[in-house]
Amino acid sequence: MIARALTSLERFLLPNACIVCRSLMPPQDPDGLVCPVCCTRARPVVGGCERCHQPLPPIGPCRFCAGWSGAIAWARSGYWLGVMTRTVVHHLKYEDCPCLGGLIAELMVSTIPRPDTGWLVPIPVGARRKRQRGYNQSESIAHSLGRLWQMPVATSVLHRARETKTQTALTPEARLANVAGAFAAAEAPSVIRAPGSRVRQAILVDDVLTTGATLDAAASALASAGWRAVGAVTFARAMPFQARVLVGLP
Repeated sequence: MIARALTSLERFLLPNACIVCRSLMPPQDPDGLVCPVCCTRARPVVGGCERCHQPLPPIGPCRFCAGWSGAIAWARSGYWLGVMTRTVVHHLKYEDCPCLGGLIAELMVSTIPRPDTGWLVPIPVGARRKRQRGYNQSESIAHSLGRLWQMPVATSVLHRARETKTQTALTPEARLANVAGAFAAAEAPSVIRAPGSRVRQAILVDDVLTTGATLDAAASALASAGWRAVGAVTFARAMPFQARVLVGLP
């Protein structure tokens, strides 16, 4: 009891600083990593495209998902990639903060409707990258989403068939080439493949959607393994400069 009291006092006197704005965390959440003010500054994705939820251009159909294969039935992202979301993702991936997967999942469920049914399938990282980080950031998010949505998480369904370069600095064309054939999937359960059965989809989980190249490659692997429906959810979504101007992002 004394140790617990000392720990509580220490947390009150020395709370964490918000990783985004560096202000002290409030007394009610001294161990938190992102303050409530910064959380409210994240811009939810409010889209128009039925498939990918991207805001539609002034004229014509959606161009964002036009180049995707037919393997992805739908995709949803919680927030636009801005200062807050970029900082959180950076700390999750590069600053040894897997606990941020819980915060990310909480933010996602506040903006992304719960899918009716399915298995959450985190995008796998290569073995070398996982050894360096000690964990897969997408798995951290998926497990927290699974608890909040009460949905099963399937971590052994999808794996990396080969190592790939980081996608961060690549052009859209280079991204497609980089992840082509990068994933392999286990054969879908018979309940998925049986004609007339109720479709239980695979729902890919990742941190950021940029062009959709990674999600498309993963979905194609699942489709080839017999998964009849594949969706995708991500925490954040990057935008081209022109689209950023349209929605008022800095």
